[in-house]
This record gives sequence, structure tokens and C-alpha cells, in this order.
Amino acid sequence: MSSAHVERRLAAILAADVAGSCRLIGIDEEGTLAQLKALRKTLFDPKIAEHHGRIVKNTGDGAIAEFASVVDAVRCADEIQRGMAEQNIDVPQDKRIELRIGIHVGDIIIEENDIFGDGVNIAVRLEGIAEPGGISISDDARRQIRGKVDVAFEDLGSQSLKNIAEPMRVWRVPRDRAVPAVPTRLRVDDPALTLPDKPSIAVLPFTNLSSDPEQEYFADGMVDDIITALSHFKALFVIARNSSFTYKGRAVDVKQVGRDLGVRYVLEGSVRKAANRVRITGQLVDTATGAHLWAERFDGGLGDVFDLQDQVTESVVGAIAPAVEKAEIERAKRKPTESLDAYALYLRGLASLYQFGNRQANGEALRLFNSAIELDPDFASAYGRAATCYTQAKVNGWISVTPNDIAEVTRLAQRAVELGKDDAIALTASGWALVYVVRDLEVGAALIDRALGLNSNSAEAWLYGGWVKTFLGEPEPAIGRFARAMRLSPLDPRVTAMRAGTAFAHFLLGRYDEAASWAAMALQDNPDYQPGLRQAAASNAMAGRPEQAHNAMARLRQLNPTLRVSNLKDVLSPYRHAEDLSRYREALRRAGLPE
Repeated sequence: MSSAHVERRLAAILAADVAGSCRLIGIDEEGTLAQLKALRKTLFDPKIAEHHGRIVKNTGDGAIAEFASVVDAVRCADEIQRGMAEQNIDVPQDKRIELRIGIHVGDIIIEENDIFGDGVNIAVRLEGIAEPGGISISDDARRQIRGKVDVAFEDLGSQSLKNIAEPMRVWRVPRDRAVPAVPTRLRVDDPALTLPDKPSIAVLPFTNLSSDPEQEYFADGMVDDIITALSHFKALFVIARNSSFTYKGRAVDVKQVGRDLGVRYVLEGSVRKAANRVRITGQLVDTATGAHLWAERFDGGLGDVFDLQDQVTESVVGAIAPAVEKAEIERAKRKPTESLDAYALYLRGLASLYQFGNRQANGEALRLFNSAIELDPDFASAYGRAATCYTQAKVNGWISVTPNDIAEVTRLAQRAVELGKDDAIALTASGWALVYVVRDLEVGAALIDRALGLNSNSAEAWLYGGWVKTFLGEPEPAIGRFARAMRLSPLDPRVTAMRAGTAFAHFLLGRYDEAASWAAMALQDNPDYQPGLRQAAASNAMAGRPEQAHNAMARLRQLNPTLRVSNLKDVLSPYRHAEDLSRYREALRRAGLPE
């Protein structure tokens, strides 16, 4: 083989062939051939394509297909065999066409448009021992689909396969068709559960892919922690553990789980131990479409499994909440405008709010949040987010805060707190608005601390809690809070603010080089982020780099021409220690900010 045209990769291979008794021989060979071609056109080929497979080649009466996912391969095989069985209902036994299917996941070699290797050879041998109308799969394939497909398999034990050196454990779906391992489907007369009026999620027990039963406890404990942590997000409807764990050890279809439990999203995963290492995988699935919204893999040592469990829980929860929020926002965007309810308006408001630095979008967000409040006067988070629009306007120098602004932000924040005493989002947004716009540092700080007590997985609360610590003159704890925010939500649109806050904390500690470095990182994704420009100007000025300081200041003044040392309070928050504000003002003077 020419190496220039050869590729090696892991793949799921499906081998299908007409069962021996039905081969194209005998007196009606022409009619059988026509029937087989019709089945390929109407059933076999469309099912392969529907499940993201690729027919590599036809082999006489059969075919070889490649899939990136063994789950897709097995679901495809199951649907093909069910379709074949339906086609044969009214066909005499001696006239039926029946397929045997074998599936294996393994290494393949790709040359031009053909594939070779053990992955293909084993799939073909598995097809050869399948019953007519049945499916045979390898143990490797079985491990990867466990708990993910609604198909029951029988263990055939170790089997010797032709031209395969070592015996292999084989599983089969018998010819009387695949049925759920446990009755999981709703009866026809059972109405499907209505979806809650907020994002809903079920966390299924993680599959233990190891032979070690200790990993079962480890996996279950991690799922318990994830369920508990997600339940702290008041914007989520989380199915309780006792319901989620009824699926333990069962073959399930996430779409069916969505119908059974009345949830929009399902989190599933697996745990695999090898030597002294453990690998955890997780994926978030939209039950309506089957689309994967998020997936991640975690590797770690078994020296401290509880520490690893905590790390995985934190990472998963930190990723899931934003992923769900993003999916819900996209769903709201697709919703017809004439049918918008308060929650849909709120989601559209978030989409506009998250266009940080866009003045028009910020104004639209405020309008949408106010519209949501009109429809639902008890919507705590909408009040908090409306207050956030004022903080964004002040951060970017779009408003010079007036007494009327202060009165309105105070009203919004107080109403959010009254309605959302246990809502971390409402408390965080209100606390930050009270600190930054109303300049009530102590009350705002207390609200954010309460939010962190309610939900220690809220990246937003850690972010604004970090800024509050800098205003209180506690830069070391502030750095820790910003680090926690970035760890929980590394892809957050607010990561620019997390980095700028870290820069300011280092500035207060007199670490001007580190402050300048963090300011530069803050400006990578948003070069016009004004707090980042202020940190870059001040830090470089104090670090003895006047050119960089003046460049940052020049851009800052282009964005906010009216900014002066005398009106810095229009963009800054209150400071507990006057000397912190004085040093910051002096640094900006050195950078070129006029009096």
C-alpha cells in the first residue's frame, strides 16, 4: 500500500449479508435480485445514511458500512432488522429475504475508498455466525453501547471466529427482534409528561465500564454530587436521584427518557478504570432531537478518587449550566414572536445582554426584561437582569448615572431580592447592581455572598464576588474568586471581565507586571473592553512602560471621549480604602488621562 493514501483510525464496522438459505440462487433469481435492490433503496441505504454511516462497498449479496459511533451502528442495525421483519410479515418463509448483521469496533486501514484491517475482518466473521434476521456484536462494541441503546442482547460467551487467532466474547440480538431489556416505554394510553416551564434535566447513572465494582460506587457518588449541584441552579428543573436511578443497569434511549421523565435534557456518562488511572466521559443530549450539546472526557489517577470526583463534578456542572442556557436561548430565538411568553422574552433578553460592548443590544435587553416583567410581575431573575443592563451601561461609559437611574436600579434590585431569596442569579445580579451603580458596597457584597452560599457552582457569582473583594480592599481573596470563576466556566463570554478583575487585584497588590499581563489577556477577545483598557493603561504606567500605557489610554479615550480623572466615579465603584482609589487615579494620570 502507498503510505500517501493510507489512513488508520478507530471505527465501528457493520457487515451485512443475505442469509445463506436466501441467497440469489434458484428458479426466481431475477425476482429475488429485484427485491433485494428495492430493499437496499428503500430501507438499507437510507438507514445507513440516517445514522451517519457510510457504505464502503457492496459484497455480493451484502455490504460493509463504517460508522464513527458504535451506538449509531447498533441503532441502525436494529432498525434495519425491524424493517426487514415488517417487510416479511406476509411473505412465505421460502420467499423471504433475511439479513445477518455483525458489528465490531476496532482499528481499520483506509486506502482510497476501501477499508481493511481487523475491524473489518471481525465484523464479517460476526455476521457469519449471526442468525438470519439477527445481529451479532463483539464484546468491545457491547461495552460502548451499554445503557445507551434500547436493545436487549444475549451473551453467547466466548466464540471461535474463522481466521481470528483468539476466541472472542460475542453478544447477539435474536431473530425474534430486539425488545427493551426492561419495559421502558410509556403505554399508548399514558399521556406524555408536560415539560416544565424552565429548562429540565435528568442525570442518568454513569455506566461502569470496568470490572471493578468499586468504580460503581465511585460513579454513583459522582452522579449524586452532580444532581445535588445542578439542583442549586433555580433556573433548572432537575429530576431527583430516586427517579434517575430507576434506569440503572437498563438499556435506555435518551429520547424515551425525555418522554418518561418530562425533561428536555439528559446527561449520561461512563467510568472506565485501567491500572491506576480512571477515565470519565460525559455528554449532554437534547431529548427532543438527540443532538449532543456538550461532551467531555476526564482522566485522572486513583490516588485520591474523592478529589477526582470533586473535580469532575465541578467541571461538568460548570459546563452544563451554560450549555443548557445557550440551548434555551437558541430555542427562544426560533420561537415565533407572536407566541412569546415571559420566559422566552427573558431568554431573548439574555441573548442581547451577552453581546457585551454593544450599546444597542444592551438597550434591547433592558426592553425585553421589562416586557418579561410585565407578563410575569413575580419573575425574580428578570428584575435582576434588568438591573444588570444598567451596570453594563456604566461599565462601558454609555451613561452618566443619574438619581433616577439609581432609584430605578434600587427598585429592580430590591424586587429581585424580595422574589428570589433563594435564587442565586437574582441575588448575584442585584448585589452587583447595588455595588456598582447604587454604590451600596456592604449590602451588595452580602447579597453576592448569600448567592455563593446557595450555589457554589455559579461562575457569575464568583466573578462579581471577585470584583467586590477588590473594592473592599481584599485583592488576594479576589484573585481566588476570579480563578474559581474561570475554572467553572472557561468559555464564558464574561471571561474578559474575569481576567480584567484579576489584573486589577494584582494592581492593588503592587504586582504591576502581572497586572499588565492579565490586562493584555483580557483584551485578547475584546480589544475595546473599557475596564481592560483602564487596567492596561494603569498597570503599564506603574510598571514603567509609558508607550503601552499611552496606547491603551488613547484607545480608551476614543471610546469614551468625556472620561476625565475628575469624573472617574461615573465608571468606577466605591472603594473601602481611599488610598486604593488614589493610587488608581494617579496611575491613569501617568497614562495620559486628563484632569
